[in-house]
Amino acid sequence: MAVFVLVLAVLVVSYASSLKAYLQQRHDIESLKSQIAQREKAITDLQDQKDRWNDPAYLEQQARENFSYVMPGQTAYVALDANGQPIKPAGKLSSPESVGKAEKPTAWWSDVWSSDLIAGNPPKNTGTPPATKIGSK
Repeated sequence: MAVFVLVLAVLVVSYASSLKAYLQQRHDIESLKSQIAQREKAITDLQDQKDRWNDPAYLEQQARENFSYVMPGQTAYVALDANGQPIKPAGKLSSPESVGKAEKPTAWWSDVWSSDLIAGNPPKNTGTPPATKIGSK
C-alpha cells in the first residue's frame, strides 16, 4: 500500500508541474493572440491611411492645410492677430482618423440659439478697417 501511495504522489507531482506548464502556455498563447489582433488592426489602419494618400482630393486637402498651398490663380489670405502674427485654428481642422467619418449631428435649435447670441453681442469696433490683402495697412 505504501508503494502505491508513493507512486500516486509522484504521479500527482509530475502531473501538477505539467498542468502548470500547460496553463502557462495557454496564457501565453492568449496574450500573443491579442497582440496579433492589435497589430492586424494597426496594419489595417495604416493601409487605410495609405489608401487615403493615394486619393488626389485628400492629397490636395493635406497640402492646403499643412503647407498652405493654393492652386494657380487662387489668392491666399491669412488672418492676423493684433501683433501681426497669423491666427492659428483652435484645433487641428481634420485628422486622418476623422476623414470620411460623419460628424455628430446637432439639433437645429442649438444653431439658431447660438446665432441669436452672436447677433445680440456684436464685436466691438476698433476704428480701423480690416486688411483686404496681405501686407496692406
